[in-house]
Amino acid sequence: MDTEKRNEILDLAHETIRTEAEALQHLETTIGDNFVAAVEAIFECRGKLIVTGMGKSGLIGRKIAATLASTGTPSFFLHPGEAFHGDLGMISPEDTVLALSYSGETDEILKIVPFIQSNGNKLISMTGNDHSSLARNSDIHLNVAVNHEACILHLAPTTSTTVQIALGDALAVALMKLRHFTSIDFARLHPGGSLGRRLLMTVGNVMHRENLPVVPPDTSAKDMIHAVSKGGLGLIVICEGDEILGIVTDGDIRRAMERRQSEFFSIRAIDIATRNPKTIRPGEKLIEAEKLMTQYKIGSLLVTDEQGKLVGVIQIYDIKL
Repeated sequence: MDTEKRNEILDLAHETIRTEAEALQHLETTIGDNFVAAVEAIFECRGKLIVTGMGKSGLIGRKIAATLASTGTPSFFLHPGEAFHGDLGMISPEDTVLALSYSGETDEILKIVPFIQSNGNKLISMTGNDHSSLARNSDIHLNVAVNHEACILHLAPTTSTTVQIALGDALAVALMKLRHFTSIDFARLHPGGSLGRRLLMTVGNVMHRENLPVVPPDTSAKDMIHAVSKGGLGLIVICEGDEILGIVTDGDIRRAMERRQSEFFSIRAIDIATRNPKTIRPGEKLIEAEKLMTQYKIGSLLVTDEQGKLVGVIQIYDIKL
């Protein structure tokens, strides 16, 4: 690609981003009481928030509904065309409806407005025209008007959809605040995600508990190397009876080999052990194990019971899986 063509492409990209950023800045300065009223209406709703929209607005509506549902506001997307042909039964009188239509004149949306009104549902609309049919027939109207689309023809929804999605995110975040939604709540709704796993699962769920590499304090250098290799955890635990005396990692062994050289094979495990290694209980959440490892810049924790007896080992890759 020649330099002129490359620069033209980059100029278009910069202009697109600049246009959309300016629209977001305008939204920030104009957002006001209607937004607060919309948040209050959704928060006080005894049912679900039903989000609807056609075309690109429908795609944004799906994202808004998904974001709300995952942050503590029961919500789902309802296609207006399907709604008009029987799916209106999904809307109960306790629900609130959020309808997206940039023009405010989308036929499929307007056709279901009479049902929404007769069903007693509160209707919140998101359009680019305060005087549109949808805006005038709504209980609360959120204006997402933009000066022009980033599209070079000023036709394809680009800037307007960016503003819609930002306003949807603002609704979700404000509702999270009102609901005192925490990371624990987020984890409960995302049990399959990395955060959910760390917040909900315990150390005991993932720790290594079988064939732990435990050795006595007088273990020779040669036997230490074999024990580390056989254990597969990159460390050995030095115990005398049920008492934990320390740990030796493969890194400790390598450093001892470099420092001691000819004397290396005369050392014992206790000679190079890290005394008082960090421990954690099996009932602690994985997030707590991760915090400890980060705080002390270590990759493993010994897991002990209430009597201080070794019951397992957990490593950073067990948490990150």
